[in-house]
Amino acid sequence: MNTTQLEQLCQQTCQLVESVADFIRGEVGKVSGEKIEVKSLNSLVSYVDKTAERQLVAGLSELLPGSTFLTEEETVEQAAGEFQWIIDPLDGTTNFLHQLPCFAVSVALRQHEEIVLGIVYEVNRRECFCAWKGGGAWLNGQRIRTSATASLADSLVATGFPYRDFGTMHRYIAILQDLMKSTRGLRRYGAAAVDLAYVSCGRFDSFFEYGLSSWDVAAGVLLVQEAGGKVSDFDGGDDYVFGGRLLATAPGVFGEMLGLIKNHS
Repeated sequence: MNTTQLEQLCQQTCQLVESVADFIRGEVGKVSGEKIEVKSLNSLVSYVDKTAERQLVAGLSELLPGSTFLTEEETVEQAAGEFQWIIDPLDGTTNFLHQLPCFAVSVALRQHEEIVLGIVYEVNRRECFCAWKGGGAWLNGQRIRTSATASLADSLVATGFPYRDFGTMHRYIAILQDLMKSTRGLRRYGAAAVDLAYVSCGRFDSFFEYGLSSWDVAAGVLLVQEAGGKVSDFDGGDDYVFGGRLLATAPGVFGEMLGLIKNHS
């Protein structure tokens, strides 16, 4: 698929995602306790996640017939293929259920082994971040870039706290201690897709987290890369979409952040 085709598909997908975001926004405050399921430790889901995913799958199947899906809620058969959609219908479900204003729809398209399209739609602020391979990164139609910050000391860093995998938490706490002393501050919003989108537009200078799933990060990774940023795993390699350990930064602070993380991992 060439750049022109990807741009057109991205625009169509943005319209679909916006309609799903409208549905999610309309359900805020309506989910009662008995309608919330616990999938695993601290992993919640409701009919809103599942309905949003079904809406996305139906619409994306029409936009790109024959494409396959990898989705968080598994409302459709999970399969590989030349074109595979990677979907988190509601990233930040816990925030949504507690009516905290940071949650998003995340949709990425993978062609063979490469992410070629990514959309993160932050529901509350109606902000549509999108990117396609070779086409740059955009926010509500305006081109965006990562920040020009050149030192860790001037950085605002985002992260996510461990909530089910606590095996390496001592290393994570050590990293936080170093960052508290060497940056302008740390933030934890509770939605990795939004964190990555905010790195892509320069609101955050860096984001790191472990224990992530592919649907949490696939779209956001492309946003950061197309906005001029750097993405790696904790070893500086490229196993960040499926490897569960991700670092995404403005280019000027990548080396310092990676070095700090490596010191503890």
